[in-house]
This record gives sequence, C-alpha cells and structure tokens, in this order.
Amino acid sequence: MAKDPVLTFTDKGIYCPAGDFYIDPWRPVDRALITHGHADHARDGMGRYLATEAAAPVMRHRLGEISLETIRYGETRRIGDASVSFHPAGHVPGSAQIRVEHKGEVWVASGDYKTVADGLSEPFEPVLCHAFITECTFGLPVFTWTDQAVLKDEINRWWAANAAEGRFSLLGAYALGKAQRLLVGLDPSIGPILTHGAIENTNEVLRSQGVALPDTIRVTPDLDVKAHAGALVLSTPSGLATPWARRFGQASTAFASGWMALRGVRRRRAADRGFIMSDHADWAGLNMAIRETGAEKIFVTHGYTSIFRRWLDSEGYDAAIVETEYEGEALDAAEEVVE
Repeated sequence: MAKDPVLTFTDKGIYCPAGDFYIDPWRPVDRALITHGHADHARDGMGRYLATEAAAPVMRHRLGEISLETIRYGETRRIGDASVSFHPAGHVPGSAQIRVEHKGEVWVASGDYKTVADGLSEPFEPVLCHAFITECTFGLPVFTWTDQAVLKDEINRWWAANAAEGRFSLLGAYALGKAQRLLVGLDPSIGPILTHGAIENTNEVLRSQGVALPDTIRVTPDLDVKAHAGALVLSTPSGLATPWARRFGQASTAFASGWMALRGVRRRRAADRGFIMSDHADWAGLNMAIRETGAEKIFVTHGYTSIFRRWLDSEGYDAAIVETEYEGEALDAAEEVVE
C-alpha cells in the first residue's frame, strides 16, 4: 500500500498534515516553519514562526514583533505526529533545509541552497531522505560559478584599477547574504567601503550576532562622497538605477549575480563588469545535492523547472514540478526579494 505523502502542496504553501504546519507559506497560516529570512520565504502574517537561531535576528528586523520560536541545527522537535529538524543549507547565514519524518518516511524541503562553502554561511549538509523538494533557479548546464578565490581576485583587481584612476566602483548585490559574502572577500587596504542603507541595516543585524564583517560607511544624504574617492560602493541592484547612485559621478558599475553567466545580461543592465556568483546552487551543485540525499522522488520548484525535471527523469529519478511563489534570484534588477 502506498504511503500518504509527508508533505503536500497547497495554495498556501508546503503543508504537513501530520504536524499541521506549513513550510515557507506564502499565505497567512497558524504555524510556519521558515527556511531563511529572504522575503519570498519569510512573509508577514503568520500566527507562529519557527526558524533557526541564526535566522531569527534578520526575521525580526524585517517582520517586527512576531511570535518566533528558534531551533538549533540538528535538533529534533516533535510537532503533532511529525518529527522535524533543521539542517544547514549554505544559502545565507541561518538558512536551513527542513527535514520532516512521519511513520518512517523522510521528506526534506531545501528552501534555497548552495553547496559551495562561502566563508559566511553555515556550510550545506546533505540530508538523507525519500523525497527531496529542490529549487532549480539555475537549473541549466551553462550555470557554473566562478571559483571563490578567483572571484575575490577579480573583484579586488577591478576595484583597485578604478581606485587608481580616482573612480568609484559601484557593485550591485542583494542586501542579505550576497552583500556580506562580497564584503568578507574585499581587500580594505584598497580603499573605503561605502554601503547602501538597506545593506548596512542588514550588516548591523549580522554584526550584532557575531558575524565578522569589515568596516563600512553608510551612505547618507549628508555624506561627502568626494572625501571617499576611489571607494567601493556596495548597493542593492535596484539602487544602481536611482539618483542615489548618480551622486558618485563617473563610476564603474558591476553586478554580482548568477545571471552574469548568460550572454547579454551585463549589457542589458548597462554594467561595465559582471561577476558570476550566486547564493543558489549552480548546475553541478544541484545535481550533487540531489544525488547525496539518496532520494528517489524529487520535486522541483522555481527556476528552469521543465528542463530540470526532464533531466532528472533521464537520470532515473521520479521527478515532478511544484508550483510555488518563491522567486529565487531575480533576473531583473528591479525585482528584488529582500529588504
């Protein structure tokens, strides 16, 4: 006799009947288990939240006064008739995969993840399961991320060349996760580091929980930018298309994004440089993560779902597409999903 699914897919989100809870719901529910603090996964309006200890400060910063419980990585908690535990996803600080077990059947909801350690987030840990719900934001072979050491060198060389000519270096990245990952790879000896307010707000939250970041200067309306010639300016992607960025005059502009692996994206964004990096898994990372779960049933969501499902079918998996409201990493710089 076929077992009932441990998790089901509803118009409110991923639901566990045995525990009467949802994972990363996009409609208001009573009990929500949250994989991480990005706005497409941690939304307002839930009765109760459960997240990792490291994800909680950013969630409180974004969502205000909420009923939020925390859980340690690897800790097992009984909710109704289900057993749940949270395991590192490597996406951003505090991000988790959520393992749910009922009657010996184990399902894992990955949230967003990457398999390469970035020196900032808790490194990804594969979790053995029968069914795995995976993102596939970058589910095409063309998406291969630049090696960490090479990436750092590319960015610092670009910044140093601009600084030597007295130009600002404007670099666009999401406010939670990617911005801090860039910060820990920058060489402060090149010059000062200026930050957009949304990024600096997140920096302050992470610093308060012990995350080590280099010194930064918040860009405020009264900041004399001329006194910081040659600085690297870390901005949200949308901030680069506003008067906020134009105050820096003649500057070199770059984006750090997985989408930079596609031809023409940098040109469409009118950027001088594109650095290929993402806090999501690339093609190799997706395949490795799925393989290491040992799962036979794979559900794919947000990304190149049709292509990736067909690929998994050809590899012998029982794969299906799940429609969700998660956004992954937006191709359009105006479609930011963090605050």
